[in-house]
Amino acid sequence: MLDYYHEPYDGLTSSTAYGKPPPIPPRLLPEKEGVLNDNHSTVEADSAGVQSSECSGEAIPSGEEDSIDHKKSDLNHHAIRTNATPIIHYPAKKSLPKPQTVEDRYNLERLHRILGDPQSSHEQIYNAYSQLPSPRIELLSDRKRHDLLHRLSVIEIKSKKAMLRYLSVVDDVQGASIPLKNPEWSSAIAYAGRCFARVEASQVESALHIWKDMEQEAGVRSGTTTFNILFDIATKAGKYVLAEMILKEMNVRKVEYNQFSYVGFIYYHGLKGDATGVRKAYRDLVEAGAIVDTTVMNCVIVSLIRSGEPSAAEQVYERMKRMLREKTGHTVPSSDWREARKASRELDKAFRVMRHDRQQLDRLQAEQCLAPNLRTFSIFIDYHVHMTGELRRIAALLYEMQHLEIPLNGRIFVKVFQGFARHGGVKYTSWTTQRLEAIWEALVQALDEGVEGVYMMKWMVIWVIRAFARCCGRARASQIWEELRSRWKVADEEEKGTVEHILRDVLDEASPERRHE
Repeated sequence: MLDYYHEPYDGLTSSTAYGKPPPIPPRLLPEKEGVLNDNHSTVEADSAGVQSSECSGEAIPSGEEDSIDHKKSDLNHHAIRTNATPIIHYPAKKSLPKPQTVEDRYNLERLHRILGDPQSSHEQIYNAYSQLPSPRIELLSDRKRHDLLHRLSVIEIKSKKAMLRYLSVVDDVQGASIPLKNPEWSSAIAYAGRCFARVEASQVESALHIWKDMEQEAGVRSGTTTFNILFDIATKAGKYVLAEMILKEMNVRKVEYNQFSYVGFIYYHGLKGDATGVRKAYRDLVEAGAIVDTTVMNCVIVSLIRSGEPSAAEQVYERMKRMLREKTGHTVPSSDWREARKASRELDKAFRVMRHDRQQLDRLQAEQCLAPNLRTFSIFIDYHVHMTGELRRIAALLYEMQHLEIPLNGRIFVKVFQGFARHGGVKYTSWTTQRLEAIWEALVQALDEGVEGVYMMKWMVIWVIRAFARCCGRARASQIWEELRSRWKVADEEEKGTVEHILRDVLDEASPERRHE
């Protein structure tokens, strides 16, 4: 693709919020904006501005073991502790109502079949559920209802659409006075707080409101996972005071940290730009016996980069490559997000079970292969696209991916096109039109061959056109748009309209023709 493959090569920047925060189903909205609990605390903190991220966050030693009283907080704006857990009386369990028509029975059986197929998409599952007659949730057995919520909660990247689907089902469950399980509440909190790349104050507030409902209204106590999610949301919103209070509440309740907690603590210090804190959090993870895998190393890398130490991040990457060479028989971790999710959950379970058996933990650690994966390369490419503009380095990284047999993913293509849109179109740049055309040809080939993980999506279309508009001018960008339009089968008319509106502005601003070689 790029003509720098054989050059030697010597580790994220904020994403942008796309649109306004989506509406939350009515039953999950606060009664008054800004109300978190009975003393009308708000989520605003005396902390840094909003930041975005992709991982999770440290346990900041609280210094005090006092509980956070729900009437008077020691940190002015927040009252984290919820009131005493009430006793909830749910209606007696009723027998399942039966579908009344042949069509209704068919739709219910269809939903069961779709839920039984692990390859079914969220859209297929939700559409099948939507075809049921009201009150649809009451037609499902406990097992099918939990399965429905679980399937809708498992997703690679949370989005507005996925959030609305999940919370609408939760709204149906609450409307039928059916209790939700702890993981279902936690997923609702995660969706409310993390459905955009950038976490805003309004999303923090929505997440805290659902947490309040979970503990005060439903009487479901929070565990490690719920607190990890709350901490992650506060951290990504730049609400560091709130994040510290969440950790303090964990300590008061004696909630144990798990593998994901320690990874989140590393990321927290990275967002704060504290390289010393990143290193200390990593040492804490190791000393606690948590398993160091590629996910942990990627978090260290991105956190060091955010802390202004890209050279240290490069050293971590070189160490990962060296360990891969030394571990004969080991392969690069799978790029499939489901497999990665499963592996991380298994390591967390092992850590919790073997927490006090260091010999077993050491044996499990020795089995880990800390090889770089797609996420590792994505971090470095994103850094060079946004910070250094060094195409030579990016080409070298792409060559490393090829050498390690890591297939190009659609998001890697998006990042490279972002680079051309940022750095192309000027004299003496290495981001030339010839190289842009080479990347475009590689993308078309990947699409034609059906390469897994490479497909037309909104931001792919937008950045391809922006790159061609910047480097080649309006005429070539318009040609590329026509070809993309023929390939991009968009079911969502709203999304298509958004893209076309953005591209009209891009093409209007582009010069008729531009050539800087």
